[in-house]
Amino acid sequence: MAALPHDPTYERDIEVLIRAYKNAILDISDELTRLELSDMSRANAKAALAEVSKTLASLNEESAEWVRTYIPKAATDGVVQAIVALGVAETAEEAAKIVKFNRLNREFVATAIADTQADLLAVTQNIDRKVRIAVRQATAEAMRANLAKGVNGHRTISRDIMANMRKTLGDSVNTGIVDAAGRRWKPEAYVEMVTRTKMAQTHRETTMNEALGRGALYARISRHGAKDACQLWEGRIIKLTPDAPGDYPYIGDLPRRQIFHPRCRHTITPVRDPSNAI
Repeated sequence: MAALPHDPTYERDIEVLIRAYKNAILDISDELTRLELSDMSRANAKAALAEVSKTLASLNEESAEWVRTYIPKAATDGVVQAIVALGVAETAEEAAKIVKFNRLNREFVATAIADTQADLLAVTQNIDRKVRIAVRQATAEAMRANLAKGVNGHRTISRDIMANMRKTLGDSVNTGIVDAAGRRWKPEAYVEMVTRTKMAQTHRETTMNEALGRGALYARISRHGAKDACQLWEGRIIKLTPDAPGDYPYIGDLPRRQIFHPRCRHTITPVRDPSNAI
């Protein structure tokens, strides 16, 4: 039997992107910390926001390049998984030499890249919007406090006001993004969830598309000792198309709360004859 590729994790790849977001958030936090709130002006605020925009633009470029590199990598790994499992090649190395995306996989990869880039762009847009609101609020509060000093200028911005301004600015960088299910995520946690989920989905989808293109209608879900609801599905045979013969669940009908949920690492391995699958 051909040696199947190891289950993909992409830990190091994803960590590279998470680190980029963490560094950008730290740079923005440092920029906001340097603001002189006791003598805040619109000019100072404009300069700070320009630096924030520059940092986020650089991060967007870096994340877009990451997506263009690693989504196709996950897709290629999925095709390799199918080629080896179906005996077209003996090893992952041999399979990699004959990988060619079919039309369905080409279209899926293009969509996956666009979707992932849109999800990541939503993170930086959220940070940019929250930071701008916080800086405008801090500027207005500083100008009001300075106006209240009076002609002699002896009064200063109170400690409580300064503390509140600092907190508002600090919170703006780490304000969570809310997903479609209403869950709030910190920026780096959301990036980790999105990329891990999309990489795993890309691997599964391209494995399935390649398998169907080679006439395999079934697959087995991987096993790695899951402790959550995924354990109910580990090792199970599933259909890759609803019209396939046999009393097996169709992959499109599986409950997403139990298997192939966000962050799920389970893969599928194509099989031609489920009755002989080990």
